[in-house]
Amino acid sequence: MYEIIFYFFAFVTVASAAVVVFSRNIIYSAFALLFTFFGVAGLYVLLNADFLAITQLMVYVGGILVLLLFGVMLTTNTVSVDIKSGSLNVFPAVTVVAAIVGLLTGVFWTSEWFMSSTMGELTSQTTSKEIGNALITTHVLPFEIASVILLVAIVGAAMMARRERVK
Repeated sequence: MYEIIFYFFAFVTVASAAVVVFSRNIIYSAFALLFTFFGVAGLYVLLNADFLAITQLMVYVGGILVLLLFGVMLTTNTVSVDIKSGSLNVFPAVTVVAAIVGLLTGVFWTSEWFMSSTMGELTSQTTSKEIGNALITTHVLPFEIASVILLVAIVGAAMMARRERVK
């Protein structure tokens, strides 16, 4: 059952990502991105990375994708515009992609992979408690520095948006 769920989420993620890349309609691409984000969150759940799954849903689906959809839908004359998908430099791109695929395939087949004895079993171990403890104890200084930097960035963005434009 675990493998069926994994392949379902993998298929949803890859198929919707392909729609994002190859669709000529920006609305279809934006909605396909929603399914891509949900598929990745499902894969995180299967990996027992519950914190990453919730963060994926809250930040990407709840924030960035909604902002993208509102931006696309509220922009005038965007709904009927097709995305230009003309191809330039196809041969170099195909060459680079083939080299990367060959390299990844070689690494996949030559690596010795660790197989857990509990592989395929759904366990209820969560990572949120360990992440919370690390953020409050050993990593409190970098966490606070990051929060101050984000606060300065938000204040700076607000000041830049409110500043009068000089002609």
